[in-house]
This record gives sequence, C-alpha cells and structure tokens, in this order.
Amino acid sequence: MEPTVCPEASKMMQISSDPASNKNSLLNVMRRFIAAANNMDETIMVPSLLRDVPLEEQESAQPARATESNNEAPCPNKQRDMYEHYLLLKSIKNDMEWGLLKREMSGGASFLEMAVKQEQRSHPGGDSEDETSDLEGQFHYHLRGLFGVLSKLTVQADHLTNRYKREIGGGNFMR
Repeated sequence: MEPTVCPEASKMMQISSDPASNKNSLLNVMRRFIAAANNMDETIMVPSLLRDVPLEEQESAQPARATESNNEAPCPNKQRDMYEHYLLLKSIKNDMEWGLLKREMSGGASFLEMAVKQEQRSHPGGDSEDETSDLEGQFHYHLRGLFGVLSKLTVQADHLTNRYKREIGGGNFMR
C-alpha cells in the first residue's frame, strides 16, 4: 500500500525547499560567506605572512563599488593589516558556525555580542509593548543589515584570498 500525500503537505514541502534554491536567501548568503572564509583559510597556509601587509589595495578598490550599491559611505577598516583582517573574518565565520555559546563558555566577546551590547546601549530601557509591536519591521531591518554585512564579508574574504595568492606568487612577502 502506497502512502498518500495530501496536497497541503506537498505545497509545504515545495515552500520549504524553495528558499534553499533562491540564490538570494539568507541561507545561501551565509553559505557563500562560509565557503569564501573556508577557501581563504585553506589557501592561506601561513597566516603570519599577512602581518604588516596593509589593506590599502582593498581600500582603493572598494569605495567605488560600496557607494554605488547602497549609497552609503564605505566604513573604513579598523584592522591595521591583512593578518588582523584574516583573523576577523575567521572569527566571524566561527561565530556563525558555532554560535555565541562557544564564546560565552570561553569568556571572549564576539563581534556579534559587541554589536548587540552597543544596540542595547543606544536603545536603553524601552516599553516591552513597543519592542514587540513592530517585530516584523525589526526583523526586516536586521535582515537587510545581515544581507549587506554578509555580502561585504564574502567579498572581503575572496579579496584577501586572491591578494594572498598574488603576493605569494609574486614573492612580495619574502623579506
């Protein structure tokens, strides 16, 4: 006897599988960043070679694209060299894969935790009814931000990987 599938269940299965096939879904944006960060990590065999290598090449290439895409001024990188940038991208990837619990257990503060604390400081107190009244608006606001940040991080991880390949190929890291 064959199991029968009701039409509603069939629709639900189609709906649940559609987001994964959408190249702009949050899951796919996250997967692209994690894949780019993994590729970066696999390519960069000696991360210490990135020390004292400035990010200036990236900074000169990025502003034109950043201002065109979202009409915002590009945020200057706070990392002083490619090594710190590499560590930042790796840390963000680990936070995404393992969540905040691992950081809490180790006692370190992740970049995500710092952002949440900053958000709480900028909106202290508040009425709980106001906080939950526009959950959909809050969700879409943060989702847009997450898409933007993950897209930029993916570009940065790819850029760091490609620049490392060029520098190693050209022997510019040799002292």
